[in-house]
Amino acid sequence: MADAEGTVERIRDNPFYVLGVPPTAARAEIEREGQKLLGMLELGLQSAKAYATPVGPGERTTDKVRRAMAELRDPERRLEHELWARLEPAAAAPAPEPELPPRRRADAPWPDALAELGWSAPR
Repeated sequence: MADAEGTVERIRDNPFYVLGVPPTAARAEIEREGQKLLGMLELGLQSAKAYATPVGPGERTTDKVRRAMAELRDPERRLEHELWARLEPAAAAPAPEPELPPRRRADAPWPDALAELGWSAPR
């Protein structure tokens, strides 16, 4: 069981997922995204605190972002992380559709039409 937990953590903490960049990202793109995330985390923005992985969401910290950037600067370490980052992150569950009132037929009478449009009923 410990191996399975280690594998899950290895996938969750993959630098590509932490930074939210694909394995094909150029070094400049990785650096730019890392700096942007560090700034967002310093400001306390909620949108920067979580990231998607194939094994569920991860919690992003400034330390994780710095480690991820350092790992991807080393070509050998980057190759290892590229191999583990081939899975697509799990998409967040879609928000439920708002419940709409039932549609009326176009030719159905609408007795409250004038009131709905702000007109008073004839006296």
